[in-house]
Amino acid sequence: MAILRLSPALSPACAVVSFPCRPYSQLLPRPPSRSTLICLAATPKVPLPIASPASLGDDPSKWDPAECDALLRGGEQVASVLQEMLTLMEDMDMDGAFEPVAVELVAQGVIGKRVDEMESGFLMALDYMIQLAQKDADDERKSLLEVIKQTVLDHLTKKCPPHVQVVGLLCQTEKKESRHELLCRVAAGGGVFKNDKGLKCQIPGANLNDIANQADDLLESMESRDTIPDRKLLARLVIVREEARNMMGGGLLDERNDRGLTTLPEAEVNFLSKLVALKPGKALERMIRDVMNGKAEGADNIKQSSADSHSEQEHLTGLSGRGSVSGRKPRPVRPGMFLETVSKVLGGVYASNTSGITAQHLEWVHQTTLKILQELAF
Repeated sequence: MAILRLSPALSPACAVVSFPCRPYSQLLPRPPSRSTLICLAATPKVPLPIASPASLGDDPSKWDPAECDALLRGGEQVASVLQEMLTLMEDMDMDGAFEPVAVELVAQGVIGKRVDEMESGFLMALDYMIQLAQKDADDERKSLLEVIKQTVLDHLTKKCPPHVQVVGLLCQTEKKESRHELLCRVAAGGGVFKNDKGLKCQIPGANLNDIANQADDLLESMESRDTIPDRKLLARLVIVREEARNMMGGGLLDERNDRGLTTLPEAEVNFLSKLVALKPGKALERMIRDVMNGKAEGADNIKQSSADSHSEQEHLTGLSGRGSVSGRKPRPVRPGMFLETVSKVLGGVYASNTSGITAQHLEWVHQTTLKILQELAF
């Protein structure tokens, strides 16, 4: 079982991953001169939409050897970063009120000169250490590691194209009105503006279509998995995509929003058929809320044995109780794909000039889903 080695003279933040298969590669940073060092780091900002490596699981025997090697190399770099940060903070006479700021400044300086040399397993090792700190209920260690992770993501984001940076900014903006203003300024070419605290901030200029497509690409990557590791981030990306599309010339039905979806997904169509058969109200809103939170039709697929899967295929049903068209169990209903399906069906209704109760119903479903995702995201 992979464990967390702590040097007795260090803060709990200095955690290093080691494996039974590599006993001589255990990393123990050089102890500082002081016996203890408490780092009360500030609460980290919302993570940017740069996907962290998937969880390795709780059983090290099932880990892929390549992932283990990447995790070990990343752990070595995390240990090195922690050691340098501790060395720099040793001689700093920090007042309690300034400790969080000092930790962030030190992290910015240390990571800034190393970000181009980081191993691919750096974030994987950070995630693993954060998970262990959370299991140990060690808030100080977890807080410091999260500050390091956020600083790394900030540096990586600055190297990304403008539309990727904008997606990150939007995912950190809680109020709908603020996101709308941000999109307006981005679409106008960006620039330097003052925020609500009076501080100047640089906003890049980007194309609304590029922003929507970037959010859609990230959504597709997350929703294609059997399980959703971060539903909060998923909800934010859906909101960013929908709001960026809504600001384009033709709104949600703009022809530029056609991303090549020619066949509507079975699970989403099945769920939408249930919704349009019911009257809008609290019960319908409850159904949508459950699915958006990963329950009912939106629950993640649990892997079954081939025998269980074979027996289940015999009882699959599709639209309106008929047999499944594909003959396979549909994927869970995903928020991004569900709203994409609603928009496609709504576009077809408007294109056929048969708008009426059905169109109003679909509009209600679309707006209610966005409202639920806003509550889930923030």
